Amino acid sequence: MHNKFLEKYYFIDKFEKSNIDKQDLNTTIIYRNYKTNYKISEIISIRNYCKGKKIKFLISNNIKLSLKLNLDGAYLPSFNKDYDHLSYDLKKNFYIIGSAHNIKEIRIKEKQKVDKIFLSSLFKKNNNFLGVNKFNLISKLTKNKIIALGGISKENLKLVGLTKSVGFAGISFFR
Repeated sequence: MHNKFLEKYYFIDKFEKSNIDKQDLNTTIIYRNYKTNYKISEIISIRNYCKGKKIKFLISNNIKLSLKLNLDGAYLPSFNKDYDHLSYDLKKNFYIIGSAHNIKEIRIKEKQKVDKIFLSSLFKKNNNFLGVNKFNLISKLTKNKIIALGGISKENLKLVGLTKSVGFAGISFFR
């Protein structure tokens, strides 16, 4: 798979126009702020700026707010095991992405009916480190589209092409 066709997901925790300006149309912005409550005015500012740039915008861990603010979708982190959103009336083209670190968490995300799953960690050597081979083995256990997450850099981006991943996500890669 040629890397220019990979979907890209950029996690942000504050609104910085200069970082969003660097992104192309194939990049989705995901706002996540777990330290404080969401500032609705900031989310609206990011949403409006992204719409002007024709970039998709999601927020983390709050599907109800994503729907209320007419965002493109929502992101459910691995620690979110809630199923309440299954009773919501989702708009057309609204999508939900979830993250997982192992097969148990993948099964939860499947039950949450996410559209795609971030699987971590591909390269970052932490407690969830998988590496390319284990990443591929685990990703074969789901029919959901997989997005690579964890330690992706310009130096190892070509290795993402060795996986079943349809894209990649990160923070530092996009800055």
